[in-house]
Amino acid sequence: MLHEYWSTAVTVMPFLLKGFLETLKISFVAIAAGSALGFLIGVLRSYRIRVVHQLLGLYIHMLRGTPFLVQLYVFYFVLPSSGVAWLEWDSDTAAFVSLSVYTSSYVAEIVMNAILAVPRGQVEGALTLGLRPLQALRLVILPQAMRLIVQPMSGVYVMLIKSTAIVSVVGITELTRQGEVFMITYPSKSLFIYALIALIYFLYCYPLLRLANWVEKRVAGSLAPASLA
Repeated sequence: MLHEYWSTAVTVMPFLLKGFLETLKISFVAIAAGSALGFLIGVLRSYRIRVVHQLLGLYIHMLRGTPFLVQLYVFYFVLPSSGVAWLEWDSDTAAFVSLSVYTSSYVAEIVMNAILAVPRGQVEGALTLGLRPLQALRLVILPQAMRLIVQPMSGVYVMLIKSTAIVSVVGITELTRQGEVFMITYPSKSLFIYALIALIYFLYCYPLLRLANWVEKRVAGSLAPASLA
């Protein structure tokens, strides 16, 4: 019995690792692009400019209020059929864009709430000292907001990594899809193959969460002397 599972693992694992590399590529690009876009949206919303705040709020609520699978179908099937040349994406581009946009909606809320949590007196004091608004944001507000951003952001990234399993519906052979292919060949080992997939996801996500804890402590430690001053 043990030999059968070992033989299955040896056969399946190279293909699962190939799928994992695809998952890694998709998630890395989506994390980078989604974080950048979400950070920008979060900063803009924190200024509470009425029209901008409401429009970006609508963007966020639409993305967070609809399933990611529906959004993926929109980016892959609906937009390319609009007749606009630059919207005629292949499956990889549709996956990257949809995951990035989806991630940005969560990152934006985290960033905005973290910025608004910084005491107003800190901002007013920075402006009184002659700092421009962008300088105050970079030198005073964001360093204090970071300790509120790191931990929830790691949760968003883990959610994104798990969401990559859905992109298989548009033809991308990522980790989960590779496993499903072998479940057809080894139907009696389906549960075992799922366990291997779950193990790989865990080995990818757990260090990310540990890293977030470490960064959060480092950020909190670096801010402690300034707060005492």
